[in-house]
Formats: sequence, C-alpha cells, structure tokens
Amino acid sequence: MGMILLAFGLVLIVEGLAYALAPSLIERMLEALRALPEQARRLVGLLCVISGLILVWGAYQAGF
Repeated sequence: MGMILLAFGLVLIVEGLAYALAPSLIERMLEALRALPEQARRLVGLLCVISGLILVWGAYQAGF
C-alpha cells in the first residue's frame, strides 16, 4: 500500500509541476490530442499504462 501511495504522490508532483511551469504547453498538447483519432488515443493510453507497469515492476525488483 505504501508503494502505491508513493507512486500516486510522485504522479501528482510531476503533473502539478507541468501545469505550474508550462500551462500553455499543456493546452497545446491537449489540442494535439484532440486532433488524433480515438483509436490512436487509446493506443497511446495503453502504451503509457504498459510503460508505467514496467517502471513500477523494475523499481520493485530493485528493492524500492
């Protein structure tokens, strides 16, 4: 449970920094995402989930 809270906290920190430091970049990125077809957005989301799982698994294997 502690690892999940740690991971969630780190996600919130990174997301918060992105919105605080570059809000216009976030707006442009959202506009680019709107231009993508729905299937491409699903694929990007799936790839992000898989990448995140690999990173969490690697951290767990390393003892974090």
